[in-house]
Amino acid sequence: MSTDLKYLAFTAILTASLWIPYVVAQVTTNGPLKPQNYLDPTQRPIPLWGRRADRAYLNAVETFAPFAALVIVAHVAGKANAMTAFWAGCYFWLRLAHAAVYLLGIPLVRTILFALGYVAVAGIFWEVIK
Repeated sequence: MSTDLKYLAFTAILTASLWIPYVVAQVTTNGPLKPQNYLDPTQRPIPLWGRRADRAYLNAVETFAPFAALVIVAHVAGKANAMTAFWAGCYFWLRLAHAAVYLLGIPLVRTILFALGYVAVAGIFWEVIK
């Protein structure tokens, strides 16, 4: 398996796991779900870090598709190379750092990490189209 695809797999499991802190916040604050919670989807109150965990998860889901698509296009088109591997690795580590910083509520660093993640996606795009 290429480095690009490995980082795609790592990013997929990271993204798939980011719901866990939100659920921990829900359960520790409000207890386990009750049958009524399934009927009424109104969000229950949770601490700020729990809301940030939810947003970090949603942000990861929203940004995963372009990254995944470009890594797969690079692989299928035979354009995967050392640079796409570099950008895919950067993207994974930036997304991991972004999630941690989001949970901790560090505003400016979060924005910088998000922007750098976009640069990594753009780097893979550039390798695909050149």
